[in-house]
Amino acid sequence: MERRSLLTGLAAVGAVTLLGCSRDRDDPRPKVSSTAPATTAPDPSTSAAPAAGTPQIASTIATGLNVPWGIAFLPGGDALVSQRDDGSIVRVSVDGTTTTLGSVAGSNGVPGGEGGLLGIALAPGDDSTLFAYMTTASDDRVVRMRLDGDSVGDPEPILTGIPIGSRHHGGRLLFDDEGSLYVSTGDSGNGELAQDRDSLAGKVLRIDRDGKAVTGNPFGNRTWSYGHRNIEGLALDQDGRLWAAEFGEKSADELNLIERGGNYGWPQVEGKGGDGDLIDPKVTWGTDECSPSGVAITKSTAYVGALQGECLFAVPLDGESAGKPVAHFAGDHGRIRTVAVAPDGALWVTTSNTDGRGDPTKGDDRIFRVTV
Repeated sequence: MERRSLLTGLAAVGAVTLLGCSRDRDDPRPKVSSTAPATTAPDPSTSAAPAAGTPQIASTIATGLNVPWGIAFLPGGDALVSQRDDGSIVRVSVDGTTTTLGSVAGSNGVPGGEGGLLGIALAPGDDSTLFAYMTTASDDRVVRMRLDGDSVGDPEPILTGIPIGSRHHGGRLLFDDEGSLYVSTGDSGNGELAQDRDSLAGKVLRIDRDGKAVTGNPFGNRTWSYGHRNIEGLALDQDGRLWAAEFGEKSADELNLIERGGNYGWPQVEGKGGDGDLIDPKVTWGTDECSPSGVAITKSTAYVGALQGECLFAVPLDGESAGKPVAHFAGDHGRIRTVAVAPDGALWVTTSNTDGRGDPTKGDDRIFRVTV
């Protein structure tokens, strides 16, 4: 496979990640690996002390999950977690207790596929209404549900008709501090839709809590940025800038800084295009090194979950610039799907070994608590 990298010296990082690397693009071919994920964190008494600021697995919060995809934290520190293939919401407490709140009617997850119950989010100041991105038999859509104790209500569609295909669903949801909801959508396998600013596919959308376009959107519709192939990670930095992790096809996975009205080039360009009308990524990886999914930002660092790379990448940020990625936990725990910052400042990191493309061991999938 053709490979290309933006960063000088990134080959050294790639060599580390390839220790746990296997085929995972957007096809259903299963992962083959000779490296079994570890079931417990390394014993610090038997290993060298990590450098200050190095991510460390402090504990395993939960085990036995089904493709944990979205995480939304409640004020007390517990988290709501979406399980992709079985279409359910579970509540995971800080002590590891897991309670099933219910299934989301109409969610159409197929083991080994890419759709199902994906991203979830709670609006600022409202922990009684859960928003979710889901795949149905006919479309991708955004729904909202009432939370009542330890149960979840029926989904109410607020945005329907997002084009659906067998792959490239996008699916990440993220509220900003003003209550606008960012939605990442994939190109549904049809790259030309990504360049159609009136299509809902291949975009970052910005909507309100009723699914309507937010005043101030650049094109008078729901589109915030376009020209995307498949974004599965969204995060805001401390200054409110929006970052996105995006799957490439043949040459470059990407970490992008999202600009209002920006065109990110797909399908004409992958990685750096050198065209002044298109926005280049801040970081690229070879497509056999990463497969970026979730992203979270804390302490001026973007932490990116790598599926094929089977690691957690730490990318230093300096304003609108990004530095060289460093891989952590390469090959130790299998595929890494989602990364989220908990209320206590730690990261919650999910594995994705039960998604039909991994090599699950007893206890998968897991959520780790990672200190940074």
